[in-house]
Amino acid sequence: MLRTLITEFLLPLLLFLLVRNMLKGFFSPSSPSKQGSADSSVRVSQGGELKKDPVCGTYVSPAASVSRDVRGETVYFCSAECRDQFKG
Repeated sequence: MLRTLITEFLLPLLLFLLVRNMLKGFFSPSSPSKQGSADSSVRVSQGGELKKDPVCGTYVSPAASVSRDVRGETVYFCSAECRDQFKG
């Protein structure tokens, strides 16, 4: 019973997972750090506080945001377009 379980189910499953991971390595992009980012020159540190864009509601890192002083307070925006639309 145990031998059947191992030979019929576990070994094929392990072989499938091994082959899948090997193929994923061959077909994935060569630089995973740039995957999914449009501009790789912007570096944002992990952690820290996020600020809410008052126009579109997106949360942004102060280090990677566009800011503007409004009545002595710094307001953070996700883009220059949101900054320009802000009425404050």
